[in-house]
Amino acid sequence: MLDITFRPLTREDLPLLCEWLNRGHVRRWWHRRHTLEEVEAKYGPRIDGVERTRVFVIELDARPAGIIQTYLTVDHPDWIGAQPGVAGVDLFIADAERIGKGLGPRILTEFMRTVVFADPAVTVCVASPEVVNTVSIRAFEKAGFRRVREIPGEWGPELLMEVERVSEPPGAPARRTA
Repeated sequence: MLDITFRPLTREDLPLLCEWLNRGHVRRWWHRRHTLEEVEAKYGPRIDGVERTRVFVIELDARPAGIIQTYLTVDHPDWIGAQPGVAGVDLFIADAERIGKGLGPRILTEFMRTVVFADPAVTVCVASPEVVNTVSIRAFEKAGFRRVREIPGEWGPELLMEVERVSEPPGAPARRTA
């Protein structure tokens, strides 16, 4: 079985992140080429803790495989409003050949279990893939997200999706009570 872990992004990861962001299948949804200087300017404050978005390298069997980040919506009130207890999540898988193989839902489920909902103040996790990104929407749905509504996005309409905290992680065996 594939071991999925997350480690905080470091400055040493920025050249690799820049290379990933410029891959065609990632750039399609992140919408432009990125220079190393732009990546450092955006992600450096997150690494340093100046900005509260927490960015992680997705590791599959201890090998870097993508990026996932989480943030509180109260820190971004212009997005969907300042809602206490709501965390957003964004991710990409770096290798195109891994897309569409069921990996996204597994990554999301594990990330919500070990990072997002590990914060007891977070009760809802949201995401907003572009409405035309059906592969991403399907991955979020398989991870337990439900469709809420369309919202405006920088590059076109997005689909706001959410999943509420559950007492057991998705896919966990049901607990028996005496």
